[in-house]
Amino acid sequence: MPTKENAVIGSAQQILAQVRKVVVGKDPVLLWVLAAILARGHILLEDVPGVGKTTMALAFSRALDLQYNRVQFTPDVLPSDVTGYSVPDGTGEMRYQTGAVICNLFLADELNRATSRTQSALLEAMEENQVTVDGISHPLPQPFVVIATQNPTGAAGTQLLPDSQMDRFMIRLSLGYPSPKDEAAMVRTRQGTNPLQNLSALMTREELIRLQDTVEQTFLSDSVVSYIITLITATRNNSYILRGASPRATLAVTAMAKAVAQLRGRDYVTPGDVKEVFSHTVAHRLLMSSKAEAQGTSPETVLQEILAAAPAPRLR
Repeated sequence: MPTKENAVIGSAQQILAQVRKVVVGKDPVLLWVLAAILARGHILLEDVPGVGKTTMALAFSRALDLQYNRVQFTPDVLPSDVTGYSVPDGTGEMRYQTGAVICNLFLADELNRATSRTQSALLEAMEENQVTVDGISHPLPQPFVVIATQNPTGAAGTQLLPDSQMDRFMIRLSLGYPSPKDEAAMVRTRQGTNPLQNLSALMTREELIRLQDTVEQTFLSDSVVSYIITLITATRNNSYILRGASPRATLAVTAMAKAVAQLRGRDYVTPGDVKEVFSHTVAHRLLMSSKAEAQGTSPETVLQEILAAAPAPRLR
């Protein structure tokens, strides 16, 4: 195992090398997913079907030895399918029957095809690491992460995720189509075998929790905190943004910046770490104004302008 000083970056390199055996040519996305897991965040993948979102989630679950459950969301999936339900046990008492979310890594596949009621069944789990059924709360196993996929807005049979749910995802990513070279490599690695079958666990869940604790303890100076607050506040005072980033977004930027710092081999956060994570962490939480929509201005464009306008502090 890596020493204490390089535990995060050493383990990260091994994990990413393992996942790359299955997911070819998507190294930047894999790094972001791993950073979010280390930051105890949830991940939203927005993409067309068939580009490897499910395969990537399964690869991470195997490399990290996480109990994995998947639900293919459709309009007839019920909230109880996710959270569980109570059944009589023959003695007059009610027994809790676990739902699919009781696991370490929950893949919510095509989440935006489900009804709003079923989508909202995930809210308590994502925020409080528990589910409540018939007035009784049931804790989720740790570590716990949700990787949700959604088809692009406007695709057949989809509906928008509620704002409260979007705000609970730490980052939103897109895999995109592979390059011709990477797609050819994918075909070759699947001749007569499935590379997923060759993945092995690189650490226990307890070891992953210790890495998450290390990330959480990353040093954050007052000047960097002020920089984060300045950036978040700017989203609330911009004519292109109807509703800016929430305090939950502030915490998400902080947590992701800590994870990126550790993955860069540092135990302290720099303004550069904040800049690197800002757009991925905040863009999906914003509600753009009619002015922005009329001019075709994307959230990412506005966030880049905010970053350019806010002077970064110098660390001493």
